[in-house]
Amino acid sequence: MDIGKKIRLERIFNRETERTIIVPMDHGISVGPIAGLENLRQAVDDMVSGGANAVLGHRGLVRCGHRSEGQDVGLIVHLSASTSLSPTPNAKVLVGSVEDALRRGADAVSVHVNLGDESETQMLRDLGEVSAKATSWGMPVLAMVYARGPKIKNEYDPEVVAHCARAGEELGADIVKVCYTGDPESFRRVTDGCCIPVVIAGGPKLDTTRAFLQMVSDSISAGGSGLSVGRNVFQHKNRVKLVKALSKVVHQDETVEAALEFLGE
Repeated sequence: MDIGKKIRLERIFNRETERTIIVPMDHGISVGPIAGLENLRQAVDDMVSGGANAVLGHRGLVRCGHRSEGQDVGLIVHLSASTSLSPTPNAKVLVGSVEDALRRGADAVSVHVNLGDESETQMLRDLGEVSAKATSWGMPVLAMVYARGPKIKNEYDPEVVAHCARAGEELGADIVKVCYTGDPESFRRVTDGCCIPVVIAGGPKLDTTRAFLQMVSDSISAGGSGLSVGRNVFQHKNRVKLVKALSKVVHQDETVEAALEFLGE
């Protein structure tokens, strides 16, 4: 592996555990200033205080969320966008470049692909082109790959999710983010079919903290490399302490019960 890429990946992954806690904050373009992200700098500060390995967002996050003191945190600049106001919200387009992300101090870039959407071909082309460009700069790529379209009956189907993960790997991603399939046995099929780190998405906000921590724990037990979760983290009533609890599960292999006890829940 290129030494530049290796160094950057070590800013995103814990060197000892080779796992990661990534907190995406790219929601502003898709749905606006949702709860928890009204103040980006405060949101970033809280994630760092909790011990997150990296934050992810669009180029504006770098300006509005940059911290000039305290502990550092990995930075992933997201290059894809669409809005919920669009008639085609699943059609992601590139709104940034690898070179721009490098100038802004990024440790990695991310690209979103929705397999099954009518614009799938363009999104696949974008991921391939970004991956090729990123390789020339030693820049890691995180591919967010979901199944969303008229032919998709169940985006959490293990075969479908495994296809998503493999597509990201095949097009050159260094990390792939996919939906969790619902149980460790089926998610193992996803991780077994992919030779790069697989992290889980959070999806809609879950009803309980226990359900969220259990999902994370189960994904780790099935070979997952951590999480890239936004709303279930930054909208939590005690988000700093939640990230600390997640670190216990992800990096210290502690039980869900122990993490809940730490949270006082």
